[in-house]
Amino acid sequence: MIELLFWGCVLLLAYTYVGYPVLTCAWAAVQPRPPRRTGNDPTVSVVIVAHNEGSRIRERIENLLALDYPRHRLEVVLASDGSTDGTPEQAVAYQPFGVKVMAFEHRRGKAAVLNEVVPKAGGEIVVLADARQRFEADALRALVGPFADPQVGAVSGELFLANDVDGTPVGEGIQFYWNYEKRIRRYESRVHSTVGATGAIYAIRRTLFEPIPEDTLLDDVLVPIRIARRGFRVVFEPAARAYDRAAVTAGQEFTRKVRTIAGNFQLFAREPWLLNPFHNRLWLQTVSHKGLRLLSPLLLAAALGANLFLLDRPFYRWTLGIQVIFYATALGGYVFRGASKQVPLVSVLYVFCLLNWVTVVAFLRFITGRQGVTWEKASG
Repeated sequence: MIELLFWGCVLLLAYTYVGYPVLTCAWAAVQPRPPRRTGNDPTVSVVIVAHNEGSRIRERIENLLALDYPRHRLEVVLASDGSTDGTPEQAVAYQPFGVKVMAFEHRRGKAAVLNEVVPKAGGEIVVLADARQRFEADALRALVGPFADPQVGAVSGELFLANDVDGTPVGEGIQFYWNYEKRIRRYESRVHSTVGATGAIYAIRRTLFEPIPEDTLLDDVLVPIRIARRGFRVVFEPAARAYDRAAVTAGQEFTRKVRTIAGNFQLFAREPWLLNPFHNRLWLQTVSHKGLRLLSPLLLAAALGANLFLLDRPFYRWTLGIQVIFYATALGGYVFRGASKQVPLVSVLYVFCLLNWVTVVAFLRFITGRQGVTWEKASG
């Protein structure tokens, strides 16, 4: 039984991080389903939910107003979620250019604001974005292009992360992880649909939006997955590009990812149909891409623990040695995180272990109810 446990954990981990990407790649190559892209420019509402973004809201609005899209078919909505730093007052200056400002006195969180703002938007397509990122000039046109296909209900753009500090282990590791993640989403999209979207740049048909619980942590997963449940596709469009900075320190990445992963635990707890292959058309993607990753810390711990009980056999001494080297390398990435030069493999293993530790913390915060619904800016 111990040996079976060991190999079960190893195989599940191998499938999660290697097997599933290979499977989706092969599936996409054999049965690609590109969406139809011919059609007129739909009316679009870009919704930005912001809290205390006064230092960058002007730059963000100017970025949106400069996009290559017909101005008479574009609406920009700035929804201030209880800002106290003058964010809505700065945005009001752009009202003559067609920017709509909705200022809410009390902070409630993004989900509550979306429930009020999205149904009132004037566009056929609603683009959801953040104040922090910037869109490429043709991002909006690329993002709404797949909606020419009536089967498409949501479209996710591609987020590019720029590392401000060369050679930091977290920055390099996150770059690798994010490129790996986007490749999987691209394969899923070619097959049928990706699970969730990129919160920095995604769009939905306004008529398909349904109110979500006000304490929802991941609107960019819950909203698209509910749209998919109604029979529509959720596709990934790499030509719709947004730009952001990668986390430089472990503290920044920890802050960002704890909330995200806690949101995944919340998603499975509240939407049990996701685990039912008879009710979820994206069951394989959901379990393989989201579910098994949440189990990774448990699988890693169980594999190590089982290995310790098998040391009377020479082969399992080798497997233990491999695990020791694996974790020692990751530890080295942490110890030498301030070094001017980094070995890519060390950075990747360090971030892999960091994300698994974040998963443990996120689970504890979720089950104890200590993960707040509002975003807090990450600090180094």
